[in-house]
Amino acid sequence: MSLTTITSIYRLRSLCRLQRIQGHMMSSQVEPEVLLEKVARAGVITLNRPKALNALNLPMVRQIYPQLKKWENDNDIDIVLIKGAGVKAFCAGGDIRAVTEAGKVGDSLAQDFFREEYILNNAIGSYRKPYIALIDGITMGGGVGLSVHGRFQVATEKTLFAMPETAIGLFPDVGGGHFLPRLRGKLGLFLALTGFRLKGRDVQRAGVATHFVESKKIPDLEKDLVDLKSPSTEDISRVLDTYQNQSDLDAEKPFVLEKHVSDIDRLFSSNSVEGIMQNLKADGSEFANKQAEVLSKMSPMSLKMTYKQLQAGASLSLQDVLVMEYRLSQACMRGHDFYEGVRAVLVDRDQNPKWKPSKLEEVSEQSLEQCFASLGEKDLTF
Repeated sequence: MSLTTITSIYRLRSLCRLQRIQGHMMSSQVEPEVLLEKVARAGVITLNRPKALNALNLPMVRQIYPQLKKWENDNDIDIVLIKGAGVKAFCAGGDIRAVTEAGKVGDSLAQDFFREEYILNNAIGSYRKPYIALIDGITMGGGVGLSVHGRFQVATEKTLFAMPETAIGLFPDVGGGHFLPRLRGKLGLFLALTGFRLKGRDVQRAGVATHFVESKKIPDLEKDLVDLKSPSTEDISRVLDTYQNQSDLDAEKPFVLEKHVSDIDRLFSSNSVEGIMQNLKADGSEFANKQAEVLSKMSPMSLKMTYKQLQAGASLSLQDVLVMEYRLSQACMRGHDFYEGVRAVLVDRDQNPKWKPSKLEEVSEQSLEQCFASLGEKDLTF
């Protein structure tokens, strides 16, 4: 065999190998990030980024929103179901890293992502057909926005709910200013400021989910929901209630915050975040000390912003809350703490953010007011 022939064979093999690699890369890219299917008389949305815990990005928002609007006016669609692919997450939040990179360089993604995500949140909140979110797994931030504003939310023992934004210099957005202050007592404010995690049945007990169903029963539940013929809200409630009644896992366990509910109402009743910190330090109980320690690590700017957001949001419609939150999102994009928080928690993971300002009392009323100020023609509109 001549040297030329051997060289040709090697080249051919290399070319084939390269084509295989490219083919594999192409096939992995082709996998859609959202699956939008019509199953019987149901529209089914599957968030399909399991390796990224189904984190929500702008292309996904841009696929879900028009399809939702289309189904809303489709006489062949009775209900809409949304779920996450894989076994770990419904949706672990928005694609924060992409937004961070965009914000640093002044790319329009930092405006577009929040704007279009909030418009989607509003569409879910005002949806004319029953919207059912199967939150089987991690449900945080943007994932909460995709679920909590709909008619039904079904939690399982795998559900992990949190709004941990104050730890990254952000605030509990996606309509957090609407649903959190409507939870009982001061529970919503507590969850918003501390980022406290609720698991399984406790997500329903807190009022974040409407139902609790064991994870293994979810495929059967989904089938029964899809098979319903022209269901009323009551028909859907009946199916969900039936499955909930068959799910006795952890039923005997008390709500994780049961013995602290009155403490939370008392300690988090103050007209300022500084007042809450004073209450916690003065109380001296193990629970109060733990919450004071948690809050001391959060962005002071975020804490004050969040407190004011929930105070205002308690009496606003979801639409008005989202307009307010869009202003806040853009204030965070202009500021320091969001980039520093993402660096410390998600990039370098040193868990040691250097907040500016570093103390609650250094956050001026004027700087806070600026965060809530109108953006004029750049304000969010629906």
